[in-house]
Amino acid sequence: QVQLVESGGGLVQAGGSLRLSCVASGSAFSIGDMGWYRQAPGKQRELVATINSGGNTNYADSVKGRFTISRDNPKNTVYLQMRSLKPEDTAVYYCNAKIRPYLGSGTLGYWATGTQVTVSS
Repeated sequence: QVQLVESGGGLVQAGGSLRLSCVASGSAFSIGDMGWYRQAPGKQRELVATINSGGNTNYADSVKGRFTISRDNPKNTVYLQMRSLKPEDTAVYYCNAKIRPYLGSGTLGYWATGTQVTVSS
């Protein structure tokens, strides 16, 4: 079984920075794509950034040039470095990982419970 645990959320002023971390714990699995998503109140969950196992990245247009996603494969960890934060970045941020158990076929999507990022003006 796998658990995803996030850290790094909080309150920051516009123009500031935060770094989110998400670690996948457990055993007998490998990780494919990892990503960050966010959801503001009354809004649909949206993609922020993804990174595959080889390090190739994809970003939402709204965060390009400001956010950087990275991963540390030996630590089963994905990061989101957020810079030049704007009030519209305020949301609950969720990390996601595609997990392939060693014992079975198929890929399972796992979600963390979410961490609040609030950007004040």
